[in-house]
Formats: sequence, structure tokens, C-alpha cells
Amino acid sequence: MDFTPDEHELADLELLLSGAFHPLTGFLGHDDVHTVQEQGTLADGTPWPAPVTLHLPAEAVPGDEVRLLDPEGLPLAVVTVTPDGPNGPLRSLNAPEHGPFARLRRTPEQVRAELAGAETLAVTMRGPLDDLSEVAATAKELDARILLLPLSYGEAGPAVVRAALKAAQQLPEGTLVVPVPLAPRDEIEIDLELREHVATAYGATEHLAGPEPVRIPGPPHRRGLVVFFTGLSGSGKSTIARGLRDALLESGSRKITYLDGDLVRHLLSKGLTFSRDDRDLNIRRIGFVAAEAARHGGLAICAPIAPFADTRDEVRELVDSVGGDFLLVHVSTPLEECERRDRKGLYAKARAGEIPAFTGVSDPYEEPDDADLVIDTTHISVEAAVSRVLDTLVAGRWVRQ
Repeated sequence: MDFTPDEHELADLELLLSGAFHPLTGFLGHDDVHTVQEQGTLADGTPWPAPVTLHLPAEAVPGDEVRLLDPEGLPLAVVTVTPDGPNGPLRSLNAPEHGPFARLRRTPEQVRAELAGAETLAVTMRGPLDDLSEVAATAKELDARILLLPLSYGEAGPAVVRAALKAAQQLPEGTLVVPVPLAPRDEIEIDLELREHVATAYGATEHLAGPEPVRIPGPPHRRGLVVFFTGLSGSGKSTIARGLRDALLESGSRKITYLDGDLVRHLLSKGLTFSRDDRDLNIRRIGFVAAEAARHGGLAICAPIAPFADTRDEVRELVDSVGGDFLLVHVSTPLEECERRDRKGLYAKARAGEIPAFTGVSDPYEEPDDADLVIDTTHISVEAAVSRVLDTLVAGRWVRQ
């Protein structure tokens, strides 16, 4: 079985394979996770600050060997499934190649060999260093070499590596820069412990944790935004979405990407069926394109049915992960009104059994309880509905008047 872990798991996998998570040689099974959380140590008594787990698909059963792939399909390692989950030592297949600054990657063993036992001040960085003089003075006091370890995980990773390379030019000769894809943990104490552990694995005799970057978001009208309409077929979501697109194009205030459900089905998702899996994949594709537009400061308008709450949540999280804003608009027009309109004749076909899985008739629609705006188009005009969305965008300062 082949499986591509998520971004966080791939980062942990790389650190396991490189030896940066020594003495761990693989992902922790459920029992080990319990031991780590309750007792703070591994079975051999070695302190370990946080569980490192892998969430395999449900079809992976004990005894299976699962090949772990990078996002481009390169096999990185093999893990064996046990009753406790993915457990046991990883068997390495290839060195990781994905991600920028691959040329700077080095294993802890390689770095320790270059340091040759010298006193070393390691600085872990999740953002630019505020005071290089402190780093230089500390290294001088310790008579130590400087090892900058930019924590290159996620969207901010390349910027952190660039900051480290720039800092190295202003620090003493011989300063090393080695990117480490250590994903942040929710608890700052655990994150700092892991940074300390990784620094030691790379040969540090002293460790300095660089300050956390302060992220000051730009004004809303310059940030990426995804306006995501959801509702039954015939609810009016596509009509409102088109009206919003036209109004924004007329004002010229934002760069617009328009992703209507039917349009996407003919292009981006051509060939997909209306099974639950394919519907989810269709929404994920829409979410991916919308998030890419938001990443670069654009405004994406999406208008699929998107009947399932968990898939809508995935899109929201995807947009959040790239620093964009997400506005969920539920076009809540009742089923009876949608069916009365039935301009495409789809409800009639569904009632006749010609469409076996049709949202609202033979398939469920999970109404959102987290919508930022709810519009029932039963008794209002298209212009009024579009104005309600525009007013929300202006009030949130995503669009200038």
C-alpha cells in the first residue's frame, strides 16, 4: 500500500529518517504515545518531549507494509502496521527531495562530523533574529561556532531560511546554516523542548531559541479572501456569486477568481462522478485553487453545492493555512422553493429515479452552523442578495467603497 502523509507528518518523517529525532527510529504507536504523555519518557528511559504519530488510512491493517511517499510520489520509507498503529523502525528508501533549499539539507551526522566536537552554539529560528549582536557575543563568550537552524516548516519556511542566510553573512566566519523542517507544536513548552532536542542532535553544546516571529497581517483589502457559497441546487448561489463577481469586476478593486460548481465540473473536475468520494475531491480541488488565489492576495468566489460540513471545514483550514480569510455564505433557500424553480429539470429527474444520488432528494445536505452570512432568496431579488454580500465585504474592509 502507498500513502502520502500530510505536511506535518512528512516533516516528522524527514527528521526521523535523518536522525534528528534520535533515539526515535519510527513513529510512536498508541501505547508509546500514552507512555510519552503520562510518564515523559520512552521505554529506555530517554526523555522525549512529544508524540510523533502517523495517521494511516483505515484500510491499512496490522501486518501491512506501507510505503510513505512525498507529494510528488517519490517513495521515502516503509513502515509496518501493528495493532497499535504504524510502529517499529522505518526502512529508508530515498532521501527527501521535496521543498525549497534542498541543497542546504544535511543530516545531524554530517553536521556533527564537520563540527568535529567543537563547542557549538545552535540557534533555532522560526523568524528573523532580532539581535545578531547577542548571538555573536554569546558565541564569543563560549568560544563556540555558530549553527543556525532555521525551522523551515510550512509557508513561512523559505522566508525563515532566507533570514538565516542573511544573518550568516553578518556573523563570524564559519557560521553554518542547516534548514530543519520541525513542525511547530501547539504548546510552546513542547515546541521549545523539541527545538532543544534537535539542536543537540546536530551537535550543539549550547542552544538559543530565536524569538517567535510576530505576524502582523496586512489590511483586509490586501489580504487573500475566499467567498465560499454553499446551498442546494436552485438556491440561487451561482446567480449571487456571478452578481458578486460582476460587481467586483466593475469596481476594479480586487483581482477575482471565479469557481462556479458547474464550470469546475466541466474543466477542473471533468470525469468525476457524484459519489461521496468524488464530490469531496471536487470540493477539495475547488478549495486548492481558491487557496492558491488567496495566497497571492486575490479574491476567489466559489459556488459549489458543498453538501458536507467536514469538506467545507477542510477548505476553510486550507485557506487559513496560506494566510487567507474565508467567508462562508449559506444560501439557505428551502428545498420546496428550489424544487419549484427547477430550471434545469434536475429535481424532476431525481424524483423519477433518473439521478440516483441527488442532494436534497436522495442524498443529504448538511446545513452549516458556522456560516458568516445566511441568505434566503425566496422573497428577495438577486440585486438585494448581491448587495448583502457586498455590504459584508465592505464592513469587513475586504473591499473598499
